[in-house]
Amino acid sequence: MANAAQLRMVPAAPTGAPLPARTRAARPPVPFRSAEEAWFWTMAALAARRDGARYTANAGAVPRPCEPDDVVTCLDRLYRQRRIDLVHARVLRVWGERRTAPSSSHAGERADWQLWREALERLEWPLRVKGIVG
Repeated sequence: MANAAQLRMVPAAPTGAPLPARTRAARPPVPFRSAEEAWFWTMAALAARRDGARYTANAGAVPRPCEPDDVVTCLDRLYRQRRIDLVHARVLRVWGERRTAPSSSHAGERADWQLWREALERLEWPLRVKGIVG
């Protein structure tokens, strides 16, 4: 019978403990479920960067298939193609910084909700083509 040293068994990491770098790098990236999820992740990463954090690819709890700038580049391309306006980008920025979507049930947010939906619907396809959204 082989002992643990012969099988090269490594004790499991405690629950919630960060994975070693080589294990993190070996995991395949997980695409976002929607453009909205990708946008909120992007805004959180950009806010962290603005506050001084350094972004390291695939160092988070869930490896992602892109950098935050990739999502912004897709949005910029839509703007340059005139598929969205600056008002769409403003609504995405404002509500992205709040980390919540506008609500169609609140009268004061209804116009922002419509622009939010339009922008994310138009952003969904480019993100899906790049494999950012699954």
